[in-house]
Amino acid sequence: MQNNKKGKVKYMNVAILGFGVVGSGVAEVISKNADAILENSGIELKLRRILDIRDFENNEFSALMTKNFDDICNDDEIDIVVETMGGINPAFDFVSSCLKKGKHVVTSNKELVAKKGFELLTLARENNVNFLFEASVGGGIPIIRPISRCLAGNRISEIAGILNGTTNFILDKMIVDKMSFEDALKLAQENGFAERDPSADVDGHDACRKICILASLAFGHHVYPDGVYTEGISKITLKDVEDAGKLGYVIKLIARTKMLESGKIMIMVSPALVKKESILAGVNGVFNACLVRGDATGDILMYGKGAGKLATASAVVGDVIDCAANNEKRKFFGWDAPKENFIEEHENTETALFLRFDKTGIEEELRGVLPVAELTESDGETLVITGLGIEKELMKAIGTVSVKPDSVIRVTDY
Repeated sequence: MQNNKKGKVKYMNVAILGFGVVGSGVAEVISKNADAILENSGIELKLRRILDIRDFENNEFSALMTKNFDDICNDDEIDIVVETMGGINPAFDFVSSCLKKGKHVVTSNKELVAKKGFELLTLARENNVNFLFEASVGGGIPIIRPISRCLAGNRISEIAGILNGTTNFILDKMIVDKMSFEDALKLAQENGFAERDPSADVDGHDACRKICILASLAFGHHVYPDGVYTEGISKITLKDVEDAGKLGYVIKLIARTKMLESGKIMIMVSPALVKKESILAGVNGVFNACLVRGDATGDILMYGKGAGKLATASAVVGDVIDCAANNEKRKFFGWDAPKENFIEEHENTETALFLRFDKTGIEEELRGVLPVAELTESDGETLVITGLGIEKELMKAIGTVSVKPDSVIRVTDY
């Protein structure tokens, strides 16, 4: 080891699994910012291998490329492995193998962490290495580290946020530019914000994986996405957006989780009305925001671009540096096994609802069966914001009304 003004230098060899957008960004950040990393942390990171099945003959990192995972897994000189492949297969097998070999692993793969996080954290603990995943939620926005460390002295009661930039961009275009969902989605695809198959975003699955990771971290037990009620934005119409605006609300895709008095948690993803004065209402375009409620801090908002090559790579490299700094020991980090009956069914939790009826003259009937907080008749429609109630009881009451609502959307207090 060599001395500098920070003290002794730590030399750490890094390998990257997957040379896509994020993986290439990680290589770029490590290479171009090597001096800054050394100056700020006393750690010298050296790229040793990059795994990808594609050919990159004219790339500056071509000499480091391999198509054989064993070149990384069996190389005892590699200290830290960065996984940016995405998906479960073969990422899970690769990451598991690296942990068993005593290598620290950093990932940006939200699906992997949401579905296999507990297993991988257990493997890391058993092999006295670190498994870190700051970039799996919020891209370059610091979320995981603040919750696990900066807010460790708090009892977190609730987390809610806009955790998907694609859906936020689409809804923003519907709100501001009066675009239909279909036209806004097409624009998102043209701008590279949405995939050709946008289902993971618009159906809420991406946001679901992220809120599962945050719920697991905040409440101590692994929460699997398959057990979480998830509703996307594809059924939201321009009429919904316009009428919500008349009542002083905007519509956002909200991922949320809350500790209930019963000891269970509420967790769900769905479109929801948010008051225009809310800090979440001002989160526009592809930006993300995560609101955390702690008993000591109150509400804290973390805000920024939730994706992007270099922003996400920055979060990954931050975890790499963290692993290097704690190379001799495992950081206390993660959560316990899944807990039976830990999630309360969403229909058994309290909410308010926005109702849109394509008819007027039904106020008396509505007030007779629902806790009405606000009711407006406009342009041949009746718009209602209910008071708080258990969701299944509110829905049962709505079912008794002679006119069926054209839209039913949840209302939040964030």
